Amino acid sequence: MNENKISERSLLTPPSFIRGILKATENEEVISFAGGLPNPISFPKEALKESTQRVIDTFGSKVFQYASTAGLLPLRECIANRLNSMYRMEITAEDILITTGSQQALDLIGKVLINKGDAVIIEQPGYLGAIQAFSQYQPQFMPIPIESDGMDMNLLEQTLKQNKVKFAYIVPNYQNPSGLTYSDEKRKEVLALTRKYDCILVEDDPYGELSFDGKPKGYISAHDLEGSILLGTFSKTVTPGMRLGFMIIKDAKLRKYMNTAKEAADLHSNIFSQYIIWDYMTHNNINEHIVKIRDLYKEQCQAMLDAMSCYFPKEVTYTKPSGGMFIWATLPQGKSAMSLFEKAKAEKVAFVPGNPFYTDGREANTMRLNYTNSSPEMIKEGIARMGKILIE
Repeated sequence: MNENKISERSLLTPPSFIRGILKATENEEVISFAGGLPNPISFPKEALKESTQRVIDTFGSKVFQYASTAGLLPLRECIANRLNSMYRMEITAEDILITTGSQQALDLIGKVLINKGDAVIIEQPGYLGAIQAFSQYQPQFMPIPIESDGMDMNLLEQTLKQNKVKFAYIVPNYQNPSGLTYSDEKRKEVLALTRKYDCILVEDDPYGELSFDGKPKGYISAHDLEGSILLGTFSKTVTPGMRLGFMIIKDAKLRKYMNTAKEAADLHSNIFSQYIIWDYMTHNNINEHIVKIRDLYKEQCQAMLDAMSCYFPKEVTYTKPSGGMFIWATLPQGKSAMSLFEKAKAEKVAFVPGNPFYTDGREANTMRLNYTNSSPEMIKEGIARMGKILIE
């Protein structure tokens, strides 16, 4: 088809870089550190099977029928009660909108909030799924570099002061792609600055409960929800395939616009999955399940860090996360991670070059490594292969 038939918005939205990589790594011989995939052994398959049967037996055709856009009320109540208990928040089911994964939440935020040319703050490097979702609506990205303890606060304030920024999108806990977490001091500063300059704070927290010490920090805006949008998901703690996430929005007017945008997108998220997740959370201790995931990922993370220390040249630096799913590595200046990717692919090992995590199209010397979907033995072998290429 002639491209003049395609909208400008679609022409400017790049395809998912990682989806392309994952296609190239479907070969079982490839050791892949590329996708942000939860480990399949962490899926509570038997419990979910029991929940599936129970909701069909209990609710019959209701689980197969159309439903409300906001989502299943008992599930929203369950989410509210759990977060209130964990983080001393004060939210109700009315504050919650169920979404088709947090990726849909990002799209709804772009659709409702961004006019072409609007200033949007994003972390650098930032989550590529958010970059892709927001890019459709043609904002002016204002990237703020991530330091070891969070955004560069001086540049954040300068950017907020000099521009009418619509919103700031951050992943404060075990950030994707860096694996870094905001310090308590910077958490307070981010909240204070966004409030001072009337900028909506969008907090995405898919990895927060995957803290290796079992002490998740929670949301920066937990006790000051006005002016914030909080995102959560069941993809990293129960199952990604059901595609269930949620938005917490205290502002009733903003929530109404998000609900309307979702109505136009899909009417409602998969109601069958909502019933199953609600039943699973009602009949099982999800906290005990998450402890098992944390322990598993802590072991895998340490296996990767140990292997990198052993096989990577000293000039390669990398983060040492205390939770989450990713390690961010930096090659010496002038080295291309994309060139390394091509060499690694020939050795049947894959990772994500840093390029798509930046909004300026740079040829990056950085790369993201995922440790959650490989055994310690596979991690050691894959890192050894990469190390061999890096030394050449």
